[in-house]
Formats: sequence, structure tokens, C-alpha cells
Amino acid sequence: MMDEEKKFDLEDRLIKFAVMVANLTETLPETMFGRYISGQIVRSGCSPALNYGEAQSAESLNDFIHKMKICLKELRETLVSLKIIQLKLLSTRADLLSTALQECNELISIFVKSIQTSEKRKLTK
Repeated sequence: MMDEEKKFDLEDRLIKFAVMVANLTETLPETMFGRYISGQIVRSGCSPALNYGEAQSAESLNDFIHKMKICLKELRETLVSLKIIQLKLLSTRADLLSTALQECNELISIFVKSIQTSEKRKLTK
């Protein structure tokens, strides 16, 4: 039962993170670069929630690990985009940006650990 709660907690966090990213993009300027980075971060920031849903229906442990790695890759891409937004001072909402950076870092840590645990499980089978 505890794993089931954790699964939905992570899914919920990923969905909330996707909404956070969406809200952040709406604070970006309507410049050529603002639109570009906005499009990038919307894709990479929403992708982990969608791919995590797929991971829950994985056909094998290898498939699960692969999908979790896709989530991790997208989170890392999002983190870089967030750092660019921060460095370029693109967002008018420093508070939202700071929260998104922190959540993205935490999600990356969760996925790294989950992938490591799954790979260890694969070795013992």
C-alpha cells in the first residue's frame, strides 16, 4: 500500500510541476528568445508527467527503466532551461522560478535513486 501511495505522490508532483512550468512560461516575454525557451520548457517540463504514466504500464523491468530514464533526461533538460531563464532574467516571477528550480532538482534526485534501485533489482533477478 505504501508503494502505491508513493507512486501517486510522484505522479501528482510531476503533474503539479508541469503546471508550474506552464505558469512560468506565461511570465516570459513575447520576444523571439522568450518564445523559443518557452516552447522548449513546455515540452521538456510536461514530458516527465506523461512518460511517468507510461512507465507505470511498462511491459518489463527494462521497459520501466528505459521510460524512467526518459523522464530523467527531460527533467535535466528542463533544469538547464530554468537556469537559462534565471540567468537571462526572463521571468517576472522570481519566486515561481525559484520554486520550479528546487522542485526540478528534487525530482531529478528521486528519478536517479529510483533508476538505481530498479537497476539493482534487475541484477538480482
